Amino acid sequence: MSHPAWPHAALDPAAHRPVPFRQFVLKVHGRCNLDCSYCYIYRSPDASWRDRPARADATVMRRTAARVAEHVTRHRLTAIRVELHGGEPLLTGPDAVIAYARAVRDAVPADCEVTATVQTNGTLLTRTALDRLTAAGIRVGLSLDGGRAAHNARRTDHAGRPAWPAAHRAARLLAAHPRAYAGILCTIDLAADPVDVYESLLGLDPPGVDFLLPHGNWATPPPGIAPEERPGRHRPRPTPYGDWLATLFDAWWDAGRMRTRVRLFREIAALLLGLPSTAEAVGLSPLAAVVVDTDGAIEQVDSLKSAYAGAPATGLDVFRHGFDRALRHPGVAARQLGLEGRSEECRACPVVRVCGGGNYVHRYAPGSGFLHPSVYCADLERLIRHVADRLSAVAAASPAPSRLF
Repeated sequence: MSHPAWPHAALDPAAHRPVPFRQFVLKVHGRCNLDCSYCYIYRSPDASWRDRPARADATVMRRTAARVAEHVTRHRLTAIRVELHGGEPLLTGPDAVIAYARAVRDAVPADCEVTATVQTNGTLLTRTALDRLTAAGIRVGLSLDGGRAAHNARRTDHAGRPAWPAAHRAARLLAAHPRAYAGILCTIDLAADPVDVYESLLGLDPPGVDFLLPHGNWATPPPGIAPEERPGRHRPRPTPYGDWLATLFDAWWDAGRMRTRVRLFREIAALLLGLPSTAEAVGLSPLAAVVVDTDGAIEQVDSLKSAYAGAPATGLDVFRHGFDRALRHPGVAARQLGLEGRSEECRACPVVRVCGGGNYVHRYAPGSGFLHPSVYCADLERLIRHVADRLSAVAAASPAPSRLF
């Protein structure tokens, strides 16, 4: 494993004041029953999942919980988020998910609120499992690419069978239990009509939808974006994802009332109005998330697996290290620097305080690393300027469009 020059060789983490972790992504299961064509874990340059246990055992759970409690106590945190992830975290039913969340809640101080969510593909979610998760205070997030079978053609099992029928049943089950429903994650497919995707998802009654750009970088651009000789904002380029999202924004905005929260749009609007960001995809707020894999390894976020083999690794684990050690890792420190951690081109850009340079992993170029504009740079600028124009058009009548928040 060879890390790129920036930030691993060029950044001194000790020179920067870290922000404590408030989001703990805990891997319950390291395998998945689906074989999605765009998966950034199982179809990425990083195959470290093969060498790890299939699931976290009780020892890993207890030790992780103790490390979380240590971090909460040291930094006097009053609220944290625990995200139970995989793979597919429900591969062995809800027991392990519930046990992991309980271990953390039992370990942290009583005055620290723990919000727990499990992110699932929905194919294994039953009414009994949902009842048990709800009783344990765990909400359920669903991964779908739209509200129709055609939108989910890329989501199949290992035999090529569609995941949609089971996932659709899970979506209807969650819609009937709104208190347990955390929302939907939807990866953008340029081949799908954005308004059709949005309207179909509304039919599943999610409290919110997070539309995700497919992971790509300057070496491996996402579908629809042509390779460049070098990374940067050096010439005009098409904006297929910006156009897709701008069309979707209009459908969301022109409805006249908020039919569901769309996180990306709310974040961009908030940033344009001078509020801080709360999402990794845009803005300059410091990253406050860390991953614990099934073997107890402390890792950076999983999306880094799409960059190069070993990209998420820190060399730390919960048996030998506390989370404060991870705060001093160059890859973590780089994502807490704000404007200082953006490229010279980004710092000179008029929309950088809104786009934030885009998702960190989308800035990667082999050798030089992550100190570049996003491979989605032009798309983000297209969307941000579109949202700004729409906000400006109503500013006189409603200086702070509160319906967004």
